[in-house]
Amino acid sequence: MTTSNAPRGAGLGRIPIPVDEDGYVRLGRWGALVRIRARPLVITASLAFCVLLIALVALGLGDYPLSIPQVLSALVSDQGFATRIVTEWRLPRVVAALAFGAALGISGALFQTLTRNPLGSPDVIGFSTGAYTGSIIVLTVLGGTALLQMAGALFGGLATAAIVYVLAWRRGVQGFRLIVVGIAVTAVLSSLNTYLLLRASTELAMAASVWGAGTLSLVSWTDVIGSLPLLAVLGVATVVVTPALRQLELGDDAAHAHGVRTEASRLAVLVVGVALIAVVTAITGPIAFIALAAPQISRRLADGAGIPVLASGLTGALLLLLADVLAQHVVPGSVPVGVVTVVIGGLYLVSLLVHEARKQR
Repeated sequence: MTTSNAPRGAGLGRIPIPVDEDGYVRLGRWGALVRIRARPLVITASLAFCVLLIALVALGLGDYPLSIPQVLSALVSDQGFATRIVTEWRLPRVVAALAFGAALGISGALFQTLTRNPLGSPDVIGFSTGAYTGSIIVLTVLGGTALLQMAGALFGGLATAAIVYVLAWRRGVQGFRLIVVGIAVTAVLSSLNTYLLLRASTELAMAASVWGAGTLSLVSWTDVIGSLPLLAVLGVATVVVTPALRQLELGDDAAHAHGVRTEASRLAVLVVGVALIAVVTAITGPIAFIALAAPQISRRLADGAGIPVLASGLTGALLLLLADVLAQHVVPGSVPVGVVTVVIGGLYLVSLLVHEARKQR
């Protein structure tokens, strides 16, 4: 293995980080050798830096503007009124945008990899709509608490996944058939959601409609603290199912040859992806297009064969945080963040369809 001359001096201090001719970073210790592609590593680090920077900027925006040094001081020490503004009023929303955006990005990466289709997003397939249906039923029929609403979203998402899975089953589940069936189920559930809102009281229907647009304005520390442990568990589950998911990318025959139980693995990925969407939907309502756009953006940035799950999560966090900043401080009237993501996602979807059409010519 040889190293290229250009990156030979890269590294921290005097310790070089060799990059071979294929663009891999070579890390060796105690005789072990690990090869990591340099571009995804750099892209992931860059995304993490951008997420941190935009988060600090977002914490300083508002009627009481603060600079980044002032924000940092308010976070690490008691600065009186500034600390209260940052930690009690702005930080829960920023943390929620980062955590929920990451969950949406990871869920989109799981489903798009599973279906091998850039349109294989949980909001396109119908799982987001199913989670929203479960929450609406709890809210309008049962009058449940936030915990019951989260349980309803999880049950609605999983029930929708089960229906789509059964309807799409033909000696196995193929990605294109899953998407087509999911679109049909989404149409049915959207009609059901409209019916439930029309049957509810005016006050409840208006509140559910605002929440249904996807908003972070109602998020509190209680919601964030209650959802973070669930998202952490689902993050661990994502790490567990990712190796099997990479084998499924090679095709069922190759996965079988490597000892992977294809349908069981596919079902496990479905459950993890739906659970990620359900947790977000139960608290913020359905936020569209983050799960659709984040995996494809991260894939193009990383320039790899597959969709990078970690980079997709970071991209989703960055997109949702940027959309929330636009919703709060740029768009007149402080609209729900879901309105901004729909506009951005609609433009992205059109560009994606045009790109795919040109590829088929």
